[in-house]
Amino acid sequence: MLKDTLKIVITGHVDHGKSTMIGRLLLDTGSLPKERIEEIGKVSKDLGKEAELAHLADQLREERENSMTIDTTQTFFKSHKKNYVIIDAPGHVELIKNMLTGASLAQAAVLIVDTEEGIKEQTRRHAYLLSLLGLSKVIVVLNKMDIVGYDKGIFEATKKELLKFLAGIGIRPISVIPASAKSGANISKKSDKMKWYKGPCLLEALDELELDKKTVRKPLRFPVQDVYEIEGEKIIAGRVASGTIKKGQKVVVFPSGNEAKIRAVKVFGARRDEAAEGESIGLTLEKPVAIERGEFIVEKDYAPKPTNRFKGNVFWISDEPLRIGKTMTLRCATQRAKCVIEKIESRINSSTLETIEENAKELRLNETGSVVFRTKTPVVAEKIDFIEELGRFVLEDGAKLEGMGIVL
Repeated sequence: MLKDTLKIVITGHVDHGKSTMIGRLLLDTGSLPKERIEEIGKVSKDLGKEAELAHLADQLREERENSMTIDTTQTFFKSHKKNYVIIDAPGHVELIKNMLTGASLAQAAVLIVDTEEGIKEQTRRHAYLLSLLGLSKVIVVLNKMDIVGYDKGIFEATKKELLKFLAGIGIRPISVIPASAKSGANISKKSDKMKWYKGPCLLEALDELELDKKTVRKPLRFPVQDVYEIEGEKIIAGRVASGTIKKGQKVVVFPSGNEAKIRAVKVFGARRDEAAEGESIGLTLEKPVAIERGEFIVEKDYAPKPTNRFKGNVFWISDEPLRIGKTMTLRCATQRAKCVIEKIESRINSSTLETIEENAKELRLNETGSVVFRTKTPVVAEKIDFIEELGRFVLEDGAKLEGMGIVL
């Protein structure tokens, strides 16, 4: 029987133990070859350090020398229940773009907080970004419990403060776990040093996460990623954003309105009768029709309503402020459209969630706000809680990523 595969992102303030946590998971699950452990030990010796668990995750030489994660890295491990792709996201504020890249790929998140240091600005900002990305499966690990003597009172006080903040941004953690990545307490097995804690260890909490069931009640949305021709056969590639698509199904290419019928559904070269939300597939049609990247395959009776004006919650990551009247490129799923910033209804501090200004003229670096867009060509944009893939967008100036957001 095939195991489920879950993509998780590890987030939190710098030096709160993300890389050490990953190193511990890799060691405890036997997910590292002997040669890899020996290589890490040699590099650590060359740098004049003991072999640290964090070095198992910090794969770049520059990271080891500076003791920081500078890029998102993907690592694989497995338990007896699941396969995992684990994404380590940088904690430094200047590396927020890299954190966003990692988090956008994940299905669940682990938010790490150093119990001794407590909740920091970057803890709040990372949590806010998880909320913005729509990640509802969040496990909180209150790390470095060994430093505070595994004290229940300190754990409960930190937990209470953090839960209050998370509730304000709509995050309700599945578990809040006291742990020590360095000593291994409550990572892959329960620790005798915290008998007062009755919940799962981290690996148990991850194994208990259920993957979202494929949505069948929502209308079909299949954004076209690309069109290939292989041995004279035209294959339409993309990822099912919502609904299901079946062999023999009558569909419409949107927005052209061309009608078509699905000849075959292909997944890694194999033919399937149908595919559901979240699956990356190839399609062939009974008769050729004009179709290109950025268009959609939809159900005839449930076609989307395109719009050239919508409101979104934006997180701004550029040194140059976002100002009213600025023209940018908006990307949503496979769509690209020029847009103009029509209104900035609010400016909000992303780490405290305090409103800085109503009816603002600009958004500055690491601020968030409610923004009204007008696109030069109609786009398909859905509310984030209806169709997630069409409820997220990014903003670019030329080839530079400057902001991201969700459709309100």
